[in-house]
Amino acid sequence: MDTRALRNPYADYDGNPLSTQSLFDFQGRLTPEFSQRVSGKISELLAVMENGLKSADPRDCTAYTGWAGVALLYLHLHKVFSETSFLHKAHEYVCRSLQCLTRRHDVTFLCGDTGPLAVAAAVYHRLQRPQEADDCVNRLMQYYETVVKGSGGLPDELLYGRVGYLYSLLFINQQFGQDKIPLDYIQQVPLSFRLGLFYSFSLTLRRLCSGRRGCDRVRRAPEQEVPRGEAESADVRVVPGAVRGSGARARWHLLLPHAARLGAVCGVPAPTGEAQRGPRVRTQAPHRKLPPLHRGRAGPAGALVPRLPGGRLHAAAGLQGVWQPGYLDDALQCGEVVWRYGLLKKGYGLCHGAAGNAYTFLTLYRHTQDPKHLFRACMFADWCMNYGRHGCRTPDTPFSLFEGMAGTIYFLADFLQPMRAKFPAFEV
Repeated sequence: MDTRALRNPYADYDGNPLSTQSLFDFQGRLTPEFSQRVSGKISELLAVMENGLKSADPRDCTAYTGWAGVALLYLHLHKVFSETSFLHKAHEYVCRSLQCLTRRHDVTFLCGDTGPLAVAAAVYHRLQRPQEADDCVNRLMQYYETVVKGSGGLPDELLYGRVGYLYSLLFINQQFGQDKIPLDYIQQVPLSFRLGLFYSFSLTLRRLCSGRRGCDRVRRAPEQEVPRGEAESADVRVVPGAVRGSGARARWHLLLPHAARLGAVCGVPAPTGEAQRGPRVRTQAPHRKLPPLHRGRAGPAGALVPRLPGGRLHAAAGLQGVWQPGYLDDALQCGEVVWRYGLLKKGYGLCHGAAGNAYTFLTLYRHTQDPKHLFRACMFADWCMNYGRHGCRTPDTPFSLFEGMAGTIYFLADFLQPMRAKFPAFEV
């Protein structure tokens, strides 16, 4: 048993429809009783979160761990429940975020200033205050020249680079229901970045696969023992997680064909042959860990963020984009790992916990319609609804969107409509 994951206490889906009748119907809609239980837990956790936020860092503007993330949660709750009070709460928190922007060169949705600006624009748009919404969009677009000209050595990645800025633009268009950001702005991005945007998916995955020693160890047969002393260097244990690490391996794998669709929007022709397929996840033993990602390379177990619901986006992008049967096989394998090792001691959050891992099953269900995946998501939701009862560690930012309780609430709200669930800041 991996020391960073708790034992999964739930019995798996046995194929009997009677085992799901108290959870959801044959169309994947949650039963009224189960939905009511989830909604009640959302209200309960919101009260705890609001009290906890009184001691949160007043200077953290970000969507990842700060006020913009809480605002994004309330914006999402307004969409799910159509309660005006949630929209006013979103406005309250996004105003706090706008008052403490980093004012550095952080241009990404999650960790920079464009996230708060994008969320604020969406909030003002729903409040029918177009002047303030346009002002936020215009401020966001002031970063455009910095992004496209590549000043300051800006990388082409999601958390801290150009792809994160691109997500902010796509978020604006999705929230406004129109091309508020003209497509020309995306298509005018230099060709080097547009090509880099596509091939960065492949390069990221190749880096994840490049830890040869780790890969060789992963390919051991299930019954083969791991020599004592190799565990630390080989990092053979499996710990799924939502944002980084070997979970990213799965995510980028199916984001590769998704990039082909994005590349078409940006004016980049879709690749063919081996470049289209990209490196595949290959493990003979699905219970063993996929090689981790640490600063772009394989690293020691103790220095890693836990991993793997990348299988979630892995599946979404691969099945929506260029059809490759192997992508589904890999995503299903990732789902098996998440089911076994996805209840982490790190908690219930999106980045390091059960809520983020549960999106793996929601995505697999959305693409396969196999009730097994929705059943598994229900079990992870049940785990999250027993928040604080499993001896998990307390996150550094316990009430934030990606590390803390706000992310768990976001998942539970998303879970009420399984076919519409999308991981925040990764899917549009």
